[in-house]
Amino acid sequence: MHLRPPAKLIFTYLLLLAIAAVMLLPLLWLVSTAFKSSGEDIFQFPPQFIPAQPTFSNFVKAWQTNPFGQYLFNSTLVSGLTVGLNLLFCALAAYPLARLNFRGKQIIFTLVVATILIPFQIVMIPLYILAVNLGLRNTYLGLIFPALASAFGIFLLRQAFQGVPKELEEAARIDGCSELGIWWHIMLPSIRPALVTLAIFVFIGAWSDFLWPLLILDRPERYTLPLGVAKLAGAFSLDWRLIAAGSVISIAPILLFFGFMQRYIVPTETSSGVKG
Repeated sequence: MHLRPPAKLIFTYLLLLAIAAVMLLPLLWLVSTAFKSSGEDIFQFPPQFIPAQPTFSNFVKAWQTNPFGQYLFNSTLVSGLTVGLNLLFCALAAYPLARLNFRGKQIIFTLVVATILIPFQIVMIPLYILAVNLGLRNTYLGLIFPALASAFGIFLLRQAFQGVPKELEEAARIDGCSELGIWWHIMLPSIRPALVTLAIFVFIGAWSDFLWPLLILDRPERYTLPLGVAKLAGAFSLDWRLIAAGSVISIAPILLFFGFMQRYIVPTETSSGVKG
């Protein structure tokens, strides 16, 4: 079927709107359930997305009966440190792979990228044994340990470093800047969009991680929000209103973080220079 440009554009937008609606419906149901009172049927069909008697009691009960403040603090601390350390180590590893010449560079890069194909479940047990031997069980550092660096982050930043004009690097060397100085003052500001993109991916992964905290923690005061929501589900025998309220509390910081960081994602062309 041949469509003229306006009709094709309308069809594309309608298709994207349909896909967006399918993706957003579960989130809308979750938020709606969190605000529904105990007298409303949350499983009725067709679903009623606007609560008849909206209430904050589910949030209050979930917060008061479980230490969600501590869970929120733990998740914020772990996610923030994970983002910072991951950006640091990935940028340090990616820079020489992108800009320096040394023997075996391509082999090292190939091996690093190949680890993306290895599922976390395969290395989970060796990582756990190593973390326990290092005394990292029930510690914040133990939660951060597997995400200190990532093959995806190294790959992403290497590609970004390769796009930085070589003239900037050569001018810095002429001015007597050291290799570490070039990395810090020239390269990092030039790849800010890539750093922000990686920060978003790392933050979402660290914030929503459930499996590794479940393995490395057995002290509730160190629980992150995903473990807290799971504990909430067990405590109230699947009271979906309270679980939905806890889930909304858990995902709200991700949306806020993404909205805050999105402003720093700018086209690479506009950030390839370094401001004085």
